[in-house]
Amino acid sequence: MSQPTPKRLRVDLLPQPELAYPDVVLVVDVIRATTTAAAFLEAGASAIYVAASLEQARAFKDHDVVIAGEEGGLMPAGFDYGNSPRDALEAKVTGKTVVMATTNGTRAAHLAAATAKHVLLASLYNAHAAARLAHELATEEVAILCAGAGGRVALDDTYTAGVLAEFIQLMGLYDLQDGTLIALATRRTYPDPLEPLSLSIAARSLQRVGLEADVPFCAQIAASPAVPRLEGRVGEALIFRRYQPQRAIASGEN
Repeated sequence: MSQPTPKRLRVDLLPQPELAYPDVVLVVDVIRATTTAAAFLEAGASAIYVAASLEQARAFKDHDVVIAGEEGGLMPAGFDYGNSPRDALEAKVTGKTVVMATTNGTRAAHLAAATAKHVLLASLYNAHAAARLAHELATEEVAILCAGAGGRVALDDTYTAGVLAEFIQLMGLYDLQDGTLIALATRRTYPDPLEPLSLSIAARSLQRVGLEADVPFCAQIAASPAVPRLEGRVGEALIFRRYQPQRAIASGEN
């Protein structure tokens, strides 16, 4: 009996304008945008709109819309929330739309959405559920796109990509691309997720503005089944809604 053709498992360590995605993309900005997006959905938000800029996010504000984002790590003027997943989980957003605008995560999400069939927002926080959904949706490739930090490769996102790749490999036969091997090697280097996240430039930036408590939150593996999945657009904003697979991997398998 012939073996099935393996799907590709690809990790891109940085967004690049020339990149194209034929199938499924997991967008990773673990500190903090993709973690925060899942936390808002856990808090009851009906949808997440990923806006292209802070100005665009401000234009959406309404009685049933809240706006969240960051500028230099802090909440921008006129916004309802910053980019803290701890605050997002406690936010009073049940039934409301949350419009988010951040720096690195926004860019990566919009790049993926330009060509991919399916775009999911992934983090350590929802890693099991995001990996399973990506595997179920994929027909030829699962790509993990790391947002990076200011145009540079980010340790925290690379590590998270390795965790996601590890889980995806458990579910089927995949051809591992070079970026995937780098991410998996990073995952194996740090058994404790808090270590690579704490060493990252994103964590150090949060420490400078007094928000270092967000880092342990972002280091939780498989704490949430909420996966933001791209469902459409409104203007230039991307619309993500919660998708929760019926089957979940046991949280103890990490």
